[in-house]
Amino acid sequence: MLPSFFKGYICLLSLLFLALVIYYFRVPLRAYEKFESIVSVGVYFNNLTPKFYVALTGTSSLVSGIILIFEWWYFKNNAIDNALDGSDDGSDSERESIDGKQHELEEYERENECKVWRNPMALFRGAEYGRFHRETGQEPLTYYDLNLSAQDHQTYFCCEADAGKEDLETWRERDSQVRISEAKRALKCNPECAPALILLAEEYCQTISEVEEYLRKALRIVEGMYRRSQAAVYPDIESQQKSRDINMLVFIRRRLAMCSRREGRVREAIKIMRDLIKEFPTLQRAYADAMAVLAKYDSYDDCVMPKSATVCFTSALLKARGVADKFEPETMRKRGFSSAELAAVEAIHRAVEFNPHVPLYLLERKPVTMPPEHILKRGDSEAVAYAFWHLQHWKRVEGALQLLQYTWEGTFRMLPNPTEKGHLFFPYPTCTEQADKELFPPYHEVSVYPKKESPLWTLFASLLSCCVAIFAILFHQYPDETLHFMHLAISGAWSSVFTVWDYLCSLVPENFMGLIASKPTTTPTTATAGVAAPMPAAGAEAASGSL
Repeated sequence: MLPSFFKGYICLLSLLFLALVIYYFRVPLRAYEKFESIVSVGVYFNNLTPKFYVALTGTSSLVSGIILIFEWWYFKNNAIDNALDGSDDGSDSERESIDGKQHELEEYERENECKVWRNPMALFRGAEYGRFHRETGQEPLTYYDLNLSAQDHQTYFCCEADAGKEDLETWRERDSQVRISEAKRALKCNPECAPALILLAEEYCQTISEVEEYLRKALRIVEGMYRRSQAAVYPDIESQQKSRDINMLVFIRRRLAMCSRREGRVREAIKIMRDLIKEFPTLQRAYADAMAVLAKYDSYDDCVMPKSATVCFTSALLKARGVADKFEPETMRKRGFSSAELAAVEAIHRAVEFNPHVPLYLLERKPVTMPPEHILKRGDSEAVAYAFWHLQHWKRVEGALQLLQYTWEGTFRMLPNPTEKGHLFFPYPTCTEQADKELFPPYHEVSVYPKKESPLWTLFASLLSCCVAIFAILFHQYPDETLHFMHLAISGAWSSVFTVWDYLCSLVPENFMGLIASKPTTTPTTATAGVAAPMPAAGAEAASGSL
């Protein structure tokens, strides 16, 4: 796979190479003569034979037919509405209902395309985000995220009746230390100031136990305020105070459930959330029964139901749990997939299509950082928030991560290309990258939607097709010159190969084999065994004198 910015350079280099080849072979091609003849348009068209027009007409008809076939196949498989695939016997009311539902889905997606939602599993600033900042020296939250949280806090814990009071002024401060000091001052003035206790629990406490202690103090105060508000009949302004009391009560109990979960008391956290859902069902965006949510999620027709990465990947994990321990890729390729295995793979494909960033964190190809206080549906922020809490669940199921690793990339082969139409969900929004960059600190590399890139062989095949078409046109117009040009090109390429080979051989020394041998080679001696060496002349004379 080539990077996208290399493709333009390769195309420019190929065009430059083609221009150099034409310039180099301009003499055998008689380029100057042909250019002078082409200048005279009338002479050029007068020299065309009827065979050329017949061939041109037949070629254009063939190309038009091929284009028509591909267009018919494309619209058959990737039609925007399903009414094109149905029979023509359907009534107008059915068509209108289909069009109305499609319009409703488009409006819903347009409204919630890049809407930022508050993270229901946000961590505590002092006990968790603050500890991360003290350990690493890096800010885990951005100013944009903190500003959104400040607006949410003012909406939940303040009303118009609090104008000028310490409660409202405390939440409007930007600096954390200033907010903490203002909250302490508000507690000195009013020991039953519940918003100040909530702020200290969120930002001042260093441990989860301290957070829980402060939240329980605030809960006792807010419960008394809520009981008094239930017994009274409020006018307009006081009804806002009642809404504020309800918001604080729900917020405190949710954060207490969060504390219980962080300390390992899962059953207690579940009980708190169940009681909260029973008492305030209209304030909960989730459903009471998780299995009912997943059962409703499995219905393909109900696309208006709010979905999230938690719902999608939890459904995939539950389906993969029954087949993951027996998952072996080679065995499944030989015997095929069973119905349970196909359901698990399909659930993974649906989850990956909804949020394609989650598998990168579940498979630990990217590091998981601290989740922000706000998330973007189908964005990288939602993927980080899901993987931060649920990676341990995938690791507990034996073979689940292996099944995810072998199947998640097949999702993108199912999506139509180059259209932006989704296979099971709405098209993936294009504004998620910019929104996620505002939610994440600079040290986090934001994951982007994986785009289909043309491989090298596809680019090579395209260039080869263009070259063949050019040579076909040249051979049709100038057969002798084209054959001569091809002969020269092949001869030049062959001679170039031999030239490069001779140059490489000249770089290799003659004793190359001796240099790479394990033992150095020695030249043989002149004397051999059993043959005496010739005696010197002086020694021969002395020997003859003695005799």
